[in-house]
Amino acid sequence: MSSQLNNAASSRPMNVVVAGLGGQGVLKASDILADVAFSAGLDVKKSELHGMSQRGGSVSSDVRFGERVFSPMVPEGEADFLVVIAADQVPVNTWVLRPGGVLIEASMIDESSLPNKKSINVALLGVLSRHLQFPVEAWTAAIGRNLPEKLHEANLQAFSMGRAIEQR
Repeated sequence: MSSQLNNAASSRPMNVVVAGLGGQGVLKASDILADVAFSAGLDVKKSELHGMSQRGGSVSSDVRFGERVFSPMVPEGEADFLVVIAADQVPVNTWVLRPGGVLIEASMIDESSLPNKKSINVALLGVLSRHLQFPVEAWTAAIGRNLPEKLHEANLQAFSMGRAIEQR
């Protein structure tokens, strides 16, 4: 197992923040991640900050998982991963990353190659999945459980594209 997942199984929870703008699928991406971790038998807590989400405002969701998680909120400066769907939200949210934390941002994905550009959130989960040792099957099952069937194919393709991105 990678050290990232070993951290999740230790006393310190794994901390992931997903951020972007309303309508970009921030909450859906965090639902999928929480589903994967829960399906692996981990304790999972999730919280959301909606802001002006219905008008394209900032949205973020904290997902914490591990052997035992007491709070849904990622403490300031302790995110292991920051997944940012909107480029202009990177500087707004980098304060949550711990030293050595991993930033996963939309610029890592060629949106024009996605089967549906609204699948950028799931493509970024594909990138994140390379850092966590959950099986690919757990991710694809969670995508299937959290999205309508008509969106499965495009999102599974987007996830695979994200997984294919070389880690930086």
